[in-house]
Amino acid sequence: MAAARRLLWLLVPLAWARPAGCTDPPGGGWLAGTVPEEERCSVERADASITHSLFLQRFAFSRPVILRGVTDNSAFRALCTREKLLAAFGALPVRLSTANTYSYRKVDVPFQEYVEQLLKPQDPARLGSDTLYFFGDNNFTEWGPLLQRYVPPAFRIPGTSPAYSFGIAGSGSGVPFHWHGPGFSEVIFGRKRWFLYPPDKTPHFHPNETTLAWLHRTYPTLPPAERPLECTLRPGEVLYFPDRWWHATLNLDTSVFISTFLG
Repeated sequence: MAAARRLLWLLVPLAWARPAGCTDPPGGGWLAGTVPEEERCSVERADASITHSLFLQRFAFSRPVILRGVTDNSAFRALCTREKLLAAFGALPVRLSTANTYSYRKVDVPFQEYVEQLLKPQDPARLGSDTLYFFGDNNFTEWGPLLQRYVPPAFRIPGTSPAYSFGIAGSGSGVPFHWHGPGFSEVIFGRKRWFLYPPDKTPHFHPNETTLAWLHRTYPTLPPAERPLECTLRPGEVLYFPDRWWHATLNLDTSVFISTFLG
């Protein structure tokens, strides 16, 4: 608890005590990527006018949707710049997972080492099982003061409770196809491309192959009828994915993101 109080004390001045005329750098100071963006989006979109009952009726149990304007996380975003996260958490350890389907291997490193030495664009020749990725495994005693500032979508599925997973990953990185329970994912900085298949349509992929390699090798060979639903998320957009839907992700830039899993 003492550590959490110290971090909370640090986060408040980092967020608001800016010199006059001083603004955060574009993109939060995180590196822009060179992965080309596909303009096509085949995931349905909904704006802030969507009601909870309509969400439950049309999407919660049947198909993904991109929600725009349902949250305001400008205050949380202000805390997630590269400068502020390094100042608040640089000396603390974070647990990295391999960026493959099963994420068996875990490695603990100081957050500053991850950001300054490991957070690089994805090597196309490197396997996902050899790529380290910061997502989830957050120590809530240490990261709790930050995550408490996040405003999740208000929509809930009866019988579930939310759990947060916060992450930062380099351009070209991502997690190959996998599935789990339902949830929301919001991009805070950067752009993140999603590929999704329904539970009854298992995609063709190798669990140790990166999403970038799959995009270059397998995706171009897919006939139109076998292509996934796909779209690129930008800051402020939230993707909802239903239970057991296959999905893979690709960070087009160095991306900061947070998921709300409904378990």
